[in-house]
This record gives sequence, structure tokens and C-alpha cells, in this order.
Amino acid sequence: MWRALAERLAECGLTLHPEKTRIVYGKDSERPGDDPCQTFDFLGDTFRPRWAKDRSGRCFVSFTPAASGKALKRIRQTVRQRRLHRRSDKTRADLARMFNAMIRGWIAYYSRYHRSAMFPTLQQIDRYLVRWICGKYKRFRRHPRRARQWLVHVMRREPGLFAHWTLLRRRATAG
Repeated sequence: MWRALAERLAECGLTLHPEKTRIVYGKDSERPGDDPCQTFDFLGDTFRPRWAKDRSGRCFVSFTPAASGKALKRIRQTVRQRRLHRRSDKTRADLARMFNAMIRGWIAYYSRYHRSAMFPTLQQIDRYLVRWICGKYKRFRRHPRRARQWLVHVMRREPGLFAHWTLLRRRATAG
């Protein structure tokens, strides 16, 4: 297989990288075999066997992409580095203006196939918003649970304030 690929790419003037190129078994419902190498990362997505549903609602295994662990980790690091929770001098609208373009870009790029892979990372943004609330308002200083409830209240009142709230809200109503 390796030799056939190398010959075909050579016809196009391309070569296989000896360390980066590997042959992966695309396991799905039609190919139930087993192989030690069943996943690979490409352009921020991890391709691997995942559960999917067909139009009639039956579950099956499909070899599909979703946001990779490395990409999600990079997003979480970016949110942490931006120190959202330390910007107590800003209003909700200021924070939304500062972060929405970035959040919209992440959602557009990484949630094209499996949105659910993004949910834990997007929920981390909300955890930073709760920390911001605790630092901004004295009444929530030592009450993160109340701050979370207030944030949920704001999410219901202003569902489009932060770009990821519409995605998470759709998930909450669907599930």
C-alpha cells in the first residue's frame, strides 16, 4: 500500500514524508475489523470512529472528524491567557465585543462536523465569566453558585450576547 501511494504521488511530483505519513484504518460499521492505528489529526480535527445516526434514527459507527484535543487545549489556553476573569473594569457588553469574534471563529471552524466536541471548551468560557462576576460584583464575591445562576438568568435575557450561548442554548433545549 505504501509503495503504491508513493508511486502515485511521485506521478504528481509529490513525496511522502517518512515520519509523518502513516496508513490509518478507517473503522466504521461497514469495516468492523481492528487495527492499532485508527485515528489521525489533520488541520485541527481528529478523524476517528464515532457514533452517528442515520436519517431513520438508527445508530452506527462512522469514521468522521471533530475538533482535536490539541486544538481544544489551545482554545482553553487562549481564553486563560486573555484573563477574562480579571477584567472587572469592563461591562458584559465590553467583554462580548472583545471575545465574540474569536469565539465565532472557533465555532465556525471547529464545530462544522461534531459540535458536541466543542461544548466542554465553550462551557469553560462560562466558568471564566462566573469568576468575572464574582470579582466584579460584591454580592457574588464568595458565592459562585449564585453567580452561575445570575449568569444563566443573563443568558436567558440576552441569548445573543456571547456567540457561544446560542450554541449551548440549542444543546440545552435539544437534550
